[in-house]
Amino acid sequence: MLTTPVLRCLHQQKDSEIHFLTKKNFQGILLPNPYIHQVHLLGADFSEMLAALRKEKFDQIIDLHQNLRSWRVRMALRAPSVGFDKINWQKWLMVKFKWNRLPTIHIVHRYLAALQPKGVSYDGAGLDYFIPPDQELDPAVLADQYFSHQENPRNLMAEGKYVALVIGAAHATKRLPISKIIAICKALQFPILLLGGPGDQETGKEIENKGGNHIKNTAGSYSLHQSASLVRQAALVITHDTGLMHIAAAFQKPIISIWGNTIPEFGMYPFYRDGMERNQSQEVKELSCRPCSKIGFSECPKGHFKCMEQIDVSIIVVQAHEKLLNP
Repeated sequence: MLTTPVLRCLHQQKDSEIHFLTKKNFQGILLPNPYIHQVHLLGADFSEMLAALRKEKFDQIIDLHQNLRSWRVRMALRAPSVGFDKINWQKWLMVKFKWNRLPTIHIVHRYLAALQPKGVSYDGAGLDYFIPPDQELDPAVLADQYFSHQENPRNLMAEGKYVALVIGAAHATKRLPISKIIAICKALQFPILLLGGPGDQETGKEIENKGGNHIKNTAGSYSLHQSASLVRQAALVITHDTGLMHIAAAFQKPIISIWGNTIPEFGMYPFYRDGMERNQSQEVKELSCRPCSKIGFSECPKGHFKCMEQIDVSIIVVQAHEKLLNP
């Protein structure tokens, strides 16, 4: 998601034919993108993949991952290449010693800085996400399906006045405790759709059962594109630090983003087009142990999980109602 401005600017400003190398589970995001000529997949046989890439005879390699695997690709293809500043040592200092030497710029701008010598500049248009037409969902149809016997939530849902609440995240230390999500759901007076992957289904069921009749669990029920369609049409997105957070930003949606062990200062907060800022971040800023990782853990290393346990749910509810009642 965060590389999409690079693809757009490179294509539009240099009329480039762009090939994208990624893992198989990410190809669905990229295939509908009109700025990509071809998607190549990292396979189990690295040598076979490199042989296929060599046949393309690329003029330029842009490395926006900067790890050992991408370095091997760069060395094997022997084409001119550029990378970007991953600010690894600054992140290490912040995680290890809480010394903040982090640059105050988003990762998207660090990506594009690598292409400035090539005459490519940021166009200010934000992120891109393209939903195939057959993956779009109709909130009015879902309103009848989910709230057929509840007039108020059905009507609100049909009008797009619903909350998309993203309950998942790649690591447990990025996710609110279930009890806090349930408390948010109980306090909100609008229809809520719970979004997540197959691994979030059971959590979603528990939240739906305990949170109220205005909540419907869709985790694992829809494809990523279909979930993106629900995000695009929502009145508000409440989310952890996840891919759907970035998709919501691509659609310029109002967002309440919730941060646990990671921090927005790492440069991956919601990225809007120039002149727009619709995100409100919720985090516990004064913890001496935070950030404990630049990615996340399966459980709190300290055992207390204060970065999420001390999140004030009442503030999230107030912010949500302000955004819903004053769009």
